[in-house]
Amino acid sequence: MSKQYLIWDLPLRIFHWLFVITIAGAWYTSEQEGELIDYHMIFGYVAIGLLVFRISWGVVGPKHARFRQFFPSTTTLINYVKCIKQKKSYYTPGHNPLGSLMVVLMIVLISLQAVSGLFIDDDIFSSGPYYGSIAPASEKVMSFLHHNVFDIMIISILLHLLAIAYYWKIKKENLVSPMITGKKNASDVKKVDAIASSRIPLAIILAIGTSLFVYWLVIINAPIIEEFY
Repeated sequence: MSKQYLIWDLPLRIFHWLFVITIAGAWYTSEQEGELIDYHMIFGYVAIGLLVFRISWGVVGPKHARFRQFFPSTTTLINYVKCIKQKKSYYTPGHNPLGSLMVVLMIVLISLQAVSGLFIDDDIFSSGPYYGSIAPASEKVMSFLHHNVFDIMIISILLHLLAIAYYWKIKKENLVSPMITGKKNASDVKKVDAIASSRIPLAIILAIGTSLFVYWLVIINAPIIEEFY
């Protein structure tokens, strides 16, 4: 068996798969005609927590998780596309340039989806904890975002899956396995690009802080809106 190096840290991998479950859960509970709306809202709160964790981890996590490490420049993107067209290899121990943009895009889209859900009401079953706290015109914007951004997100997910299939079938590179084990073969990455640890104690502290923040956001800080009849 060939030697392997740790590239993807454990907290990042847990985040990735929890994100998958959360998006799937939010989609499923939204399609049940309001019967599972309470669970849908919980998935939304979990999504906010995961986003806060990921953004923070993009600053303090191991190198391949950091935004400054993988966010591509225009030149990098052009060179990467040229390599694809010329069927040449392009060395990227972590995210490739297009994959990096997909990470950023998904963070933006799910942020819009989750945050907008805090401010909307479905007129039947429930409302977000911040519904009624902003101007009606702003609430309409939030409602529009919440009901339309998800479609763009689904398209992005499909493109992501197609890219994974392309790498597997055409380039003979398995992108799923490293996101499970965290490791890549020595034939694919260099020893210098390996990470020393997953920084688990730091991740635990950050996860606790994130959980407390979400609880504060949706429970403690949520405004009490007085209704007049």
